Amino acid sequence: MRIYILPLFRDDPRKSTGLRLIRRGIAEKGAPRGCVVLNPFSRTVISADDVQLAEKKGILAVDTSWRAIEEVRWPRGFWRRLPLLVAANPINYGVPYKLSTLEAISAALFILGYEEKAISVLREVKWGMEFYHLNKERLEAYKLKSREEVEEAERLMIDELSR
Repeated sequence: MRIYILPLFRDDPRKSTGLRLIRRGIAEKGAPRGCVVLNPFSRTVISADDVQLAEKKGILAVDTSWRAIEEVRWPRGFWRRLPLLVAANPINYGVPYKLSTLEAISAALFILGYEEKAISVLREVKWGMEFYHLNKERLEAYKLKSREEVEEAERLMIDELSR
């Protein structure tokens, strides 16, 4: 499965997990049309329903600072958001939904059934496996499930957290 990163250079390039994936040859720089675009503002959650599209066209993450996320002009494609996951990156550790680019790509791969590739992406940073351990139960609940099943699992987890 092809992975694309659209870097917007709004944060420190030395700390950018998206640029790291490009430098390591794991992801390509660019934003081809028709791919699955990870967009936190999308109403549609990523799910097994997106596997064929992602295999054919790839997945794309926009690499930018969360402080600048409102200003992003999102590329064309099939916008998908990630369900509830907790960040393990040093900037937003423990914050729901505020994932790094690397965490987002890994989560999407895991949900789409590419567990080995997802783990190899996480191993690119020291704290990567912490993301997996924090979210293992959630990732398993979302993995290769239909859109409705992912939304229901997310709803149950949010209800559980709010108790």
